[in-house]
Amino acid sequence: MVILNPDYPHIIWSFAYRGWQLEIDCAEEDGQVVYAVWANHATGCAIAVPRALTQEAAIRSGKQYVDRRLQPPTPPDSGLHR
Repeated sequence: MVILNPDYPHIIWSFAYRGWQLEIDCAEEDGQVVYAVWANHATGCAIAVPRALTQEAAIRSGKQYVDRRLQPPTPPDSGLHR
């Protein structure tokens, strides 16, 4: 199988945030410039923000992704009501 139009990341900016490396990707989709954010850390990477319309929104959402990952897990509800 051959992919006729592969899409490779076009990283335009990268910065460290709370021990993660966030990479801002820029692409054009139907004439609209869109952004995505890759989040890299010591044990792997993920697409933190699949689509944002501005760099500012991409950066803000990327930081929120990292912040959520670094929050301690919420204990399950014990079912006890007070």
